[in-house]
Amino acid sequence: MFKLLHKDKSSKARLGVLHTAHGEVNTPVFMPVGTQGTVKAMSNSELLECGAEIILGNAYHLNLRPGLDIIKKADGLHKFMGWQKPILTDSGGYQVFSLAKLRKLSEEGAEFSSHIDGSRHFITPEKAIEIQEALGSDIMMTFDECVHYPAARDYVEQSLALTTRWAKRSKEFHRRGEKLENDMTSRRCVAKEQLLFGIVQGGTYPDLRSKAVDDLLAIGFDGYAIGGVSVGEPQNLMHEISSYTASMLPEDKSRYLMGMGTPVDILEAISNGIDMFDCVVPTRNGRNGQAFTWNGELQLRNAVYKEDFSPIDKDCECMACRLHTRAYIRHLFNTEEILGLRLVSLHNIHFYVKLIQKSRQAIKDDCFESFRLEFARRYKNTKGRV
Repeated sequence: MFKLLHKDKSSKARLGVLHTAHGEVNTPVFMPVGTQGTVKAMSNSELLECGAEIILGNAYHLNLRPGLDIIKKADGLHKFMGWQKPILTDSGGYQVFSLAKLRKLSEEGAEFSSHIDGSRHFITPEKAIEIQEALGSDIMMTFDECVHYPAARDYVEQSLALTTRWAKRSKEFHRRGEKLENDMTSRRCVAKEQLLFGIVQGGTYPDLRSKAVDDLLAIGFDGYAIGGVSVGEPQNLMHEISSYTASMLPEDKSRYLMGMGTPVDILEAISNGIDMFDCVVPTRNGRNGQAFTWNGELQLRNAVYKEDFSPIDKDCECMACRLHTRAYIRHLFNTEEILGLRLVSLHNIHFYVKLIQKSRQAIKDDCFESFRLEFARRYKNTKGRV
């Protein structure tokens, strides 16, 4: 399912390819976030033009709206949203973290109050897999609890034990799909073709992270994700924990760092041997006028760009940079025209994908560390002054 192709000689960075039911994914890879079956403000054709190989959806949100009945009738999420490349779905475990005030945990699962209408919903590890199987995603995630930072050790220990039990139940429920050939609607069952990733938790405690890895390896998964980082901890600790965790994961499996982050952070994580990334930053920040460039970050709403008729980034070949100027995009934001946020979101996704593509080439050429350091130097030294 995952094949390691090359290891960079200057770092722990890796080249690989992940085989899924909807095609191959070259790693390292950045996955644009399409929580509700769409990457905000972008069309599928724009994602393809940017070079996106895989996107992310969320089981919790899609289960609420439009609901599994509609997606089943559409013959799965791929056909429902018109996306034929791979999709990874988060199990809803992050909502255990983000909706902490609206949920109640038990051994059986998590009870939520919907953030939409307050209705009550109960998700078990089995239910999370059932939802993702109905969605037909190529990569599914186990149900887990992501803990806040800081968190007391005794709470993290209890949470990790629960997450491990949930991971085992997720795997056992998924395995029953290996014996199925048809579901209730006589649609071809894709469960046996779906990959299932386990999620390593353990907070900021190295020994608990080590225990989590050992326990998940004993269960056995198609790939492994590093969860519970970028939740408020200092940047250096975030990288320390993710690097330590990655070092214990098997080389013949994909390594996925959940919810990270900025361009500089992603390159450091690649240097530590991590393969897969997702983050809302490029589209969320794009909708607020922040553009990422090879020379740092720009806030295109600022008055300094009022008469700047250069592209967002002279080294970018995206549609926004080919056809439009900073002055025009600033005008769009000031007049609240929706095209402005679309153009910056498109540019940011294009930038993230190209950054990863250049990273893969640097790994192939055994010079990733010099590539990373030069990018970070240029990015930080010119940040906000382009």
